[in-house]
Amino acid sequence: MPAFEFATRSIKGSRSYQEDTAVIWPGPGPFRVDALPAVANGSEVVAVLADGMGGHAGGAIASRKACEAFLERATGCAGPNRERLMAGLEAANAKIAAIVDENPVLSGMGSTLVGVMFGPDGAEWVSVGDSPLFLYRDGEIAVLNEDHSLAPELDRLAAEGFMTEDEARRDPRRHMLRSAVTGDEIDLVDISGKPLRLARGDYVILASDGLQTLDAVEIQRIVAAYAADGPGAVANALVRGVEAVRDPHQDNTTVITVRIA
Repeated sequence: MPAFEFATRSIKGSRSYQEDTAVIWPGPGPFRVDALPAVANGSEVVAVLADGMGGHAGGAIASRKACEAFLERATGCAGPNRERLMAGLEAANAKIAAIVDENPVLSGMGSTLVGVMFGPDGAEWVSVGDSPLFLYRDGEIAVLNEDHSLAPELDRLAAEGFMTEDEARRDPRRHMLRSAVTGDEIDLVDISGKPLRLARGDYVILASDGLQTLDAVEIQRIVAAYAADGPGAVANALVRGVEAVRDPHQDNTTVITVRIA
């Protein structure tokens, strides 16, 4: 049975508050918010990351509660992982709806969500929004999940000649979400069709979109440079890379790095 080593790191960027939440549950057994084990690895791991929206209070609440509800349901029910992932997502969405019902002032809050189950068969995931999920293997990196922002649509328009690549890259609508966990019906959901088999040395990286201050080539270079040093070193290097850009509008950035040992 494979063992999974993991780490997580976050920075606020240029903001004065943090709207990202990341939680890793190594089990065994159902997740409990008051009993997160302080361990460095596990043979079965569930990781979830959410990037909140709705301002200082709303975004932080939305991302934290979405992660907690996702983990409580996904780790507390039986069945195939695909069904457990969807149950976790539905629980997260219902939690946001319940909070808004109780506190109408928080109307409009929500979050992205990407959740991954790691086990003997590999990795399976569900995601909503634009928080990317990467696989690093043998010096190459690939994005595993769909991007539910307007970025892919703008890039398609550029490819079809309706705008230039520079116009698409600079378009202020680029980061607008087409789907999010808001308590309403979720418009777009990306879920893995079957487990992704993982090999020794592979890294799976969950991130908030703040990491995309770095392009894919730079993310690949950083992971390759620190992969042998472990998940903590990779996570530290990625957030240092974002900080080194010194973007005056840098968003919160959070990463979870998981290595197959």
